[in-house]
Amino acid sequence: MKKEYLFSPGPTPVPPEALSVMGAPIFHHRTQRYRDLFKEVIEGLQYVLQTKNDIMFFTSSGTGAMEASVSNIISPGDRVITVNGGKFGERWGQICRAYGAEVDEIMLEWGTAVEPSEIEKRLDGVKAVYITLSETSTGALTDVKAVAEIVGKTDAVLAVDTISGLVADEIKTDEWGVDIAVGGSQKGLMIPPGLGFASVSEKAWKLVEESTSPKYYFSFAKAKKSLAKYDNPFTPAISLVRALRETLAMIRDVGIEPLFAMYKRFSDAIRAAALALNLEMFAQNPANCVTALRVPEGIDGQEIVKTLRNDMGVTFAGGQEALKGKVIRIATMGYQTQFDIVTAISALEAGLKKMGHKFNPGDGVKAAQEILLG
Repeated sequence: MKKEYLFSPGPTPVPPEALSVMGAPIFHHRTQRYRDLFKEVIEGLQYVLQTKNDIMFFTSSGTGAMEASVSNIISPGDRVITVNGGKFGERWGQICRAYGAEVDEIMLEWGTAVEPSEIEKRLDGVKAVYITLSETSTGALTDVKAVAEIVGKTDAVLAVDTISGLVADEIKTDEWGVDIAVGGSQKGLMIPPGLGFASVSEKAWKLVEESTSPKYYFSFAKAKKSLAKYDNPFTPAISLVRALRETLAMIRDVGIEPLFAMYKRFSDAIRAAALALNLEMFAQNPANCVTALRVPEGIDGQEIVKTLRNDMGVTFAGGQEALKGKVIRIATMGYQTQFDIVTAISALEAGLKKMGHKFNPGDGVKAAQEILLG
């Protein structure tokens, strides 16, 4: 028999409470029953994002909400800043170019995070700044608070991709002055892929009113008009919305601050184990939602990931593009407990042992347990 374990940075394991409601009979969405449901979800997302701003909600992946955060803000020819420190920061630039923006792309060595001062010196005449809270492809964390403080002194708006970091890495949307915070359903929120959303500040709404970029399905204006009645402009993924209500309730029961602390402890345990197994961290300023580990010389990182998944039922993520075969990414987000972290380290040891890496078996698990048991 083989039991599957999911440690990828999206999708993440779905708790039974969410699975059960997705299997319940469907009902019509143009009803008070749905509006009551959707109101709970919006309020839960505001809690998680720590914002009072309106939430624009879409049936899409997080990338759909990213695109909406470009098409509704900029007009062709507007100057924007994007930060390319990995696959998803790169995506901001690609979306902005698709809508005719003049993109000032800050290119980083993958695994590093942008220096806020680098953004500061480029802000003249800029309409929007697009950054990533935690770069999923490298495990690097951006100092969003520092960037927001700088951008907030200008007329530019700050949009942050929080998709992988949400719930695991701290984000205080209103307190820090983040104008647009983008999220998705399949990571820290613990349900399947299919829902994207973005909180939008009053400052950003001024640009929404001015934007001449084309938009239809991903229209903030349509979404806001429907939100006034706790409704959606187009048919929503009702079963996913029901599931999200369940997981948001779980998050609120624990509390967002205790969850930040829990995921930090989990990621600290992964890193302690990695050092005990003679592995190196890839990111210089690592996030709590996912840890990227350098694959030792002479070992094929793609083969380790494949072996763990196919032979042992344990799914980690490999590297993307230039990092293929060079890193292993282990998620610490979503529906996890400390015992899942021990399982992940035990599996990592098994994969490394099979590939011929030299270490003392059990050292990784021991190092992780010392952190987890505190």
